[in-house]
Amino acid sequence: MKAHDGMYIDGAWRPAAGTDTIEVVNPVDEQVLGRVPAGTAEDVDTAVRAARAAFPAWAATPPAERAARLGALRDVLTARKDEIAETVTAELGSPLSFSQAVHAAVPILVAGSYAELAATYAFEEKVGNSTVYQEPIGVVGAITPWNYPLHQIVAKVAPALAAGCTVVLKPAEDTPLTAQLFAEAVAEAGVPAGVFNLVTGLGPVAGQALAEHPDVDLVSFTGSTAVGRRIGATAGAAIKRVALELGGKSANVILPSADLAKAVNVGVANVMSNSGQTCSAWTRMLVHAAQYEEAVELAATAAAKYGDRIGPVVNAKQQARVRGYIDKGVAEGARLVAGGPESPREQGYFVQPTVFADVTPEMTIAQEEIFGPVLSVIPYEDEEDAVRIANDTVYGLAGAVWAGDEAEAVAFARRLDTGQVDINGGRFNPSAPFGGYKQSGVGRELGAHGLSEYLQTKSLQF
Repeated sequence: MKAHDGMYIDGAWRPAAGTDTIEVVNPVDEQVLGRVPAGTAEDVDTAVRAARAAFPAWAATPPAERAARLGALRDVLTARKDEIAETVTAELGSPLSFSQAVHAAVPILVAGSYAELAATYAFEEKVGNSTVYQEPIGVVGAITPWNYPLHQIVAKVAPALAAGCTVVLKPAEDTPLTAQLFAEAVAEAGVPAGVFNLVTGLGPVAGQALAEHPDVDLVSFTGSTAVGRRIGATAGAAIKRVALELGGKSANVILPSADLAKAVNVGVANVMSNSGQTCSAWTRMLVHAAQYEEAVELAATAAAKYGDRIGPVVNAKQQARVRGYIDKGVAEGARLVAGGPESPREQGYFVQPTVFADVTPEMTIAQEEIFGPVLSVIPYEDEEDAVRIANDTVYGLAGAVWAGDEAEAVAFARRLDTGQVDINGGRFNPSAPFGGYKQSGVGRELGAHGLSEYLQTKSLQF
């Protein structure tokens, strides 16, 4: 896990334009793992020019050949899955077992799904006297977060390459070593020079330069709603396409007919997963008033089991942010039934698994994305009340519904203003579209819907 001291541009590791570097810190022991270049606007411009030059040939490459390169990428990632897991664990602090099962395994599934889709997707169709073509949009600027460092890269780069686009990636500054490992895998998979390029750096410098670059045709960003709003405004001024996967405050609605213990335990596990650093986490648990105290007790007991099972949050700033929200919950009158703001360890950016009861919908902890292992349990009086509470945030990314009857759960889920809902603990599907309503974003990732974000439509009339 040696850090590269350059940028991956036009098929080779090249020196950065400047001399500034970014320290990569292990959030468990706070030790420096390495340093990577802090990219500048000049680095971004070099990468974009390489991507622009490579675009015509890659766009003209038959879909079957693009599929073959993605299949090779999947195979390389599979062969290096242990190294991937170890790298994510070092950068993010995720327990190794979780890094193996999720951080390494899921991107392999997604890369494989796009290898298959690229070979079968209907890039051309007949509509009456017209032939309609789906063509690659051009150069993609991909800006990815740190919470799922490889998954978020693959969820953008794989469909872009399948579509025939070329890419410049600016990964999160907290987890750049995983991105460098991915660049190595791209080269090993035989993807042509210039088709994928990597520039490490800070968001306000390299990220902004990428979003503003006139030769970038689409910006795909995952991160906070505040930053997404700025990127959307920048792109709008240039009439440039965007795909934005932003924040969430997802509701886990447990209807009275559900298996309460199972729904609560799975719900707590969902929030504690990845130390709560998941945009789609079910951070609001809605329970009928008649079952409320039982659910609170179950949630508190379940959360207590995660004290030694979750890793830290990513950095000191995030730790302070999450602990600040816990203090805010107490100050606004919520009842702390598990965890609290005190750090459980002297070293590392750890936060206690925390559960609040007596949370009202208007409280800060019920409205704002915390991005840590913090759960709010909220009572509701009837189904109408549950729908109102579940939809009463600016977000609409994900959610869950539990009921004894699947049809009952589906009927309720259809009333939620959110992009994805798990029914009775539904399994992850790498081909299902993922994305949000309202301020949770614009566009979709994964599957055919994710591929279509990187295409534009042309029709010929005969």
